[in-house]
Amino acid sequence: VRFDEKDKPGISNLLTIHSSLSGRSISALESEFVGKGYGDFKSEVAEVVTSYFEPVRSKTMELLADESSLLRILNEGSQKARDVASVTLQNTYSALGLVPKNK
Repeated sequence: VRFDEKDKPGISNLLTIHSSLSGRSISALESEFVGKGYGDFKSEVAEVVTSYFEPVRSKTMELLADESSLLRILNEGSQKARDVASVTLQNTYSALGLVPKNK
């Protein structure tokens, strides 16, 4: 396992992903996997990715389990977006000298 973007772009990409998510340097990862196969390395990359995204997965599952809370959050976000968009449209109409369309 070695970083070589030209000859080993796939492994180089996995090394970059592992390094980014684990905080370990690419050279340290290369040293750790000297003499080991790609299977061992790919398994560890999968573990690092899974572990890194576990909080996101957990929160997603929590939100999906409570549909009423999820719908409330979505509605609140939708209202905030409409409020911001309304101000933006008013500013745009004013800057262009246009009269806003009546509802």
